[in-house]
Amino acid sequence: MATRIFIVDDHYMIIEGIRSLLQNEKGLEWMGHAMNTTSCLAFLQTHQPNIILLDINLPDISGIELCKEIKTKYPKIGIIGLSSYNQQSYINKIMDNGASGYVLKNATKEELLDAIETVMEGEKYLSDEAALIVKKNVGSKIPIITRREKEVLSLISEGLTNNQIATKLFISITTVDTHRKNLLAKFEAKNTATLIRMATHLEFI
Repeated sequence: MATRIFIVDDHYMIIEGIRSLLQNEKGLEWMGHAMNTTSCLAFLQTHQPNIILLDINLPDISGIELCKEIKTKYPKIGIIGLSSYNQQSYINKIMDNGASGYVLKNATKEELLDAIETVMEGEKYLSDEAALIVKKNVGSKIPIITRREKEVLSLISEGLTNNQIATKLFISITTVDTHRKNLLAKFEAKNTATLIRMATHLEFI
């Protein structure tokens, strides 16, 4: 069954931009949009999306407050906060009010799809930039990686496979796989694409 997506944002260009990104994706059903709280709540009386992409700045009440109201009335709906603000206070507030994710409006299509998939699986999601803000503010240290891990990371970013990396560095495929797993763990990345984005943000590559 397709995942039903609804967006609440008061900027039509944002709505159209996200719609154009998602409308042709397999497994997703675009249900439409609302540009204020009143329209959103009216829509939810007769329709049940799986995921709401919710702007935290709305013209009537804040998306943070709307998030709380939606989760109280419709607890099964997954909410992903959508914002151009990357301050931790905004992230904390909407997550505390029941949101399952937070994505910045400059996020890539891949991040948005990853967020939807993660929230549908019942997990929490922060886009890469939001996650870095949270880590930075709670005093998390920048990952410490070895010289060999840095070499492997650089080759991963170039798109090389484990076999190709093993050949280039004269090490076994098993060793490459171990380095890859260690890098994912150290950067707390869910997959290789996220690892590369986070490593780029932190200027490892």
